[in-house]
Amino acid sequence: MGSYMNNYFTVQTGFYGNTSPDRLLEQFGSPLYVYNENILRKRCREMANLVPYANFKANYSVKANSNLELLKIVRSEGLHADAMSPGEIFVLMKAGFKPEEIFYVSNNVSAGEMKFAIERGIITSIDSLSQLELYGRINPGGKVAVRFNPGVGAGHHEKVITGGKKTKFGVNLDLVDEVKRILKKYNLKLAGINQHIGSLFMEGDPYIEGLKSILSVAEKFDDIEFLDFGGGFGIPYRKQERQPRLDLDTLGKKLGDIISSWVKKYEKEVIIKIEPGRYIVAECGVLLGTVYAVKKNYGDTYVGTDLGFNTLMRPVMYDAHHEIEVYKNGKPVSTEVLEKVNIVGNICESGDIIAKERLLPKIEEGDIIGVMDAGAYGYSMASNYNNRLRPAEVLVRSNGEVSLIRRRDTLEDLVRNFDL
Repeated sequence: MGSYMNNYFTVQTGFYGNTSPDRLLEQFGSPLYVYNENILRKRCREMANLVPYANFKANYSVKANSNLELLKIVRSEGLHADAMSPGEIFVLMKAGFKPEEIFYVSNNVSAGEMKFAIERGIITSIDSLSQLELYGRINPGGKVAVRFNPGVGAGHHEKVITGGKKTKFGVNLDLVDEVKRILKKYNLKLAGINQHIGSLFMEGDPYIEGLKSILSVAEKFDDIEFLDFGGGFGIPYRKQERQPRLDLDTLGKKLGDIISSWVKKYEKEVIIKIEPGRYIVAECGVLLGTVYAVKKNYGDTYVGTDLGFNTLMRPVMYDAHHEIEVYKNGKPVSTEVLEKVNIVGNICESGDIIAKERLLPKIEEGDIIGVMDAGAYGYSMASNYNNRLRPAEVLVRSNGEVSLIRRRDTLEDLVRNFDL
């Protein structure tokens, strides 16, 4: 592994292109989200080509990261998109997505939100009987999709498991007759069925099990246009430990075999969709920050940075693991001497910890910290807590040049909405 083990991911991928962490922070300020276009495009292509089936389409789940420039790249790679709100629909359309390329996956929404999608010709997924009734009342004779709970769940934390018996999502499988009754009552056309078992699975078996459940439900409806199997495809967050990747080749072949035989039985070339979010954007993003203090409290070493949980929520919310790279004068550092430290932020909360008890190269004030795999649920969950300013976002283009793709908040942004 040698002296570059700590920076193995960014060195291996040429992540920073023609620049370096110190030059980026000097130009755009700290903290800073940095994205790599080559990695983003590679992940898009892996998902777009996952299943050997002609009517297969990958829908990017925009909640993972909704930066306008990244969305334009995702669309240029041929992906469609999933939206969870009118705001996401609005941004997707600004990025060039057409209504037929957007699937609105709603959850406990108002009639106004439903109408927002209906008026734009966007198919909506409904995930409860009461919401299906509401949809029928405001759009009788329209097209709709229904999200079922396959009874199978998967995920890295209980907060992201979206299938199974302990979740708010989806219609139970034993309520098919009730769904049919409501569809008939309002003359609704069931265009599709969708599901989502949870987020960050690294083995394909739970996904396959959920798939089988949803296919059995689909057989109970005639003339379905599409099936959406959901997302949740995991990425190796523990790169420095050489965590293996999700085996997409094996998973894709298994999915292809199951789909082909089911479509033959159903006697219609149904469109098959998946909805990856994290897999598309997580690895293309690194969050850079600066070390401002190093101290010991009762034997524990704390490395104080400007990376509060207002910039990255995942560690405090999900106990999520992100690898840490250390840079001195913009260069990778030796790992010959390691020290157990806690990387903490500048938010007034004891839970404001990015990384606990990590063995890292000796860190000093002025060093730069890189948080790996921060492209998913990083900026999209960022906030102005403690009236901190959200960081800028930059993109390392395929040619190695850097573009600013979202400016840093200003102090005036904090009071902008008070100007009534």
